[in-house]
Amino acid sequence: MEALFDDDCFAIRQAARYVSQIYDRHLANVGLTITQFSLLCRLKRTGPMTMKQIAEVMRMQRTTLVRTLQPLRRDGLVSSEALGADARALTIALTAAGDERLTAGRKHWYAAQAEFEHRFGEQRAAALRGELFAITQDSI
Repeated sequence: MEALFDDDCFAIRQAARYVSQIYDRHLANVGLTITQFSLLCRLKRTGPMTMKQIAEVMRMQRTTLVRTLQPLRRDGLVSSEALGADARALTIALTAAGDERLTAGRKHWYAAQAEFEHRFGEQRAAALRGELFAITQDSI
């Protein structure tokens, strides 16, 4: 049991599942998962992106990205367009419906954020965010 408390990977993944459950519960009110919401936010900030760009910036495997995009495309929240003659190179863009869903989801996202910060503490949450972003920034 003692080795469990020395396992960084287990601790991070367990915490991630716990926090994800909070956010997913809130975002279920608008029919989005946290990954879908984050993807829509990214497209809103950057504009259209290729699949490769999205996968890189979100640190996702392309197969995971495809599974995340399928319901968003089906529901008309994102559009995809082939780049030139290569039908495999797709550009993904936020649609007007996607922008509306993103706007509707923001209040639920903020509610999840407030719930987490209430449980964990605002200062501790801010410090944790800084440390977690540092991990991914160092690997770029």
